[in-house]
Amino acid sequence: MARRPASADLGIWDIVGVGFGPSNLALAIAAREHNATVSPAAALRVSFLEQQPRFGWHRGMLLEGATMQVCYLKDLVTLRNPVSDFGYLSFLHERNRLVDFINHKTMFPLRQEFHDYLEWAAHRVDDMVEYDTRVVDLRPVLVGGEIALIDVVSVRGDTGETIVRRARNVVVAVGLEPSPPPGIELGERVWHNYDLLNRVADMPAAVRQRFVVVGAGQSAAEVTEFLHTRYPQAEVMAVFARYGYSPADNSAFANQIFDPAAVDDFYESPTPVKEMLNAYHRSTNYSVVDIGLIDELYRRVYQEKVHGRERLRIMRASRLADLRRLDDGVAVDVEFMPTGQRETIEADVIVFATGYRSRDTRRILGTMAEHCLDDAAGRLLIGRDYRLMTGPDSGADLYVLGATEHSHGISSTLLSNIAIRAGELVQSVAARSAEAQAARTGAGAGRSGELGELASR
Repeated sequence: MARRPASADLGIWDIVGVGFGPSNLALAIAAREHNATVSPAAALRVSFLEQQPRFGWHRGMLLEGATMQVCYLKDLVTLRNPVSDFGYLSFLHERNRLVDFINHKTMFPLRQEFHDYLEWAAHRVDDMVEYDTRVVDLRPVLVGGEIALIDVVSVRGDTGETIVRRARNVVVAVGLEPSPPPGIELGERVWHNYDLLNRVADMPAAVRQRFVVVGAGQSAAEVTEFLHTRYPQAEVMAVFARYGYSPADNSAFANQIFDPAAVDDFYESPTPVKEMLNAYHRSTNYSVVDIGLIDELYRRVYQEKVHGRERLRIMRASRLADLRRLDDGVAVDVEFMPTGQRETIEADVIVFATGYRSRDTRRILGTMAEHCLDDAAGRLLIGRDYRLMTGPDSGADLYVLGATEHSHGISSTLLSNIAIRAGELVQSVAARSAEAQAARTGAGAGRSGELGELASR
């Protein structure tokens, strides 16, 4: 996409989004559809900033044959607007695969195909996004001692140019980051699964024909299956503390924890109930594996025992006790926890499929972080509409998407509610903008003149 000149960014944006993954992509679509239903004067002026050079979502785990763990109807729009032409079925229809998909009789498409859908949708709102642009600070803009606006300071990757966009609302949705165990430094032969395919493409020569995979969840099982298939002469050692892979609970009643109404229930719950609900329902999402993949890995283990050559080894009830880098690989000490016995394994590569964590929202907020309020546990205080609670001196709003599991429940980092969430956020911004406009009108021309001067600087 051709870049807009800096002069086009003068004025005040209603929303500037930081990050452009699925959450803010859904928000872009919701804003566009909102604008189509209101007068031009009431339309929201929206822009998104993404540090990647193009749209991408977990590209390193787009493994051949891997499927989604969420129903295709929980796409970017359907739960909010079933007739939107941004839905997954519209994508399939445009690609001339709708009939084929129906005949496939599945609710869970290939992960690669769903990524293609996200790219298709992102391309259609390309005019709302600046790629290769990194946000470095959010700075308050004061009017009469109140934070009236927020300056979003960003740097373009191709030119190094600093661009400042002035916004009434900023939406931070920067996704998750890999979470290797403490003390583990990733490198040429020490990987996290998030960029598996890129690592495999650039992998040094495999001298030992042996891989170690650490982790017990869906990604760990997928990496184990992938390496075992891709390298038919290699051994794959799967290391985890459980006695075996645990199946994901995707039963109908348990899945209701991902319903939009469950977000309301969770948000209104006292802290002990929140903790109880998250503990009860971890088996829907964390450190669990689809039963079909569990069965496939067990089939391979058993079949290899029959044939007398065991390439796939499940090191259950075990932990990684030590990791040492070698010139041409790694050496790991694996402890079998029931007895404390240790075994040293030399491998070409070790892959940590140990999950993700929310990025530090305060770091993204920059200067604005000091104006945000905390809850009793020292976490950011977040409203039901995903708006960060700020002090009385702030009239500009910050929203955060994704890093809200403590306040909004287990679906916060997942695709399940992104369509509904985007609609709620647009409604919140539109309603608060209307209230603010009425207040500015009532306050007289003096304050409006100040804002107008700010917009033209």
